[in-house]
Amino acid sequence: NYTKEDWDQANDGLMAVFAELAMCKNNGESADSAEAQELVAKLQAHITDNYYTCTDEILSGLGKMYVGDERFKNNIDKYGEGTADFVAEAISVFCQDN
Repeated sequence: NYTKEDWDQANDGLMAVFAELAMCKNNGESADSAEAQELVAKLQAHITDNYYTCTDEILSGLGKMYVGDERFKNNIDKYGEGTADFVAEAISVFCQDN
């Protein structure tokens, strides 16, 4: 029952988390840093709150898709080349640790 505005807000929020992850990467943090891992948790919560229940298994699959599908990779990398790879690595660490 989302309106166009609801979808726009949800999507903008998702992209804002990717922008935060890009800043984390650009600040020299590693994918396994506390900051990166907190942002992955934020990403998972945002997906669960706005789209569907995002289990660790689903999140792991999303991480692989973010680098395996050029459409997703290019969209995420608009925040800086290598952002999608950083996000995928951070997600992988997060899911291994949970």
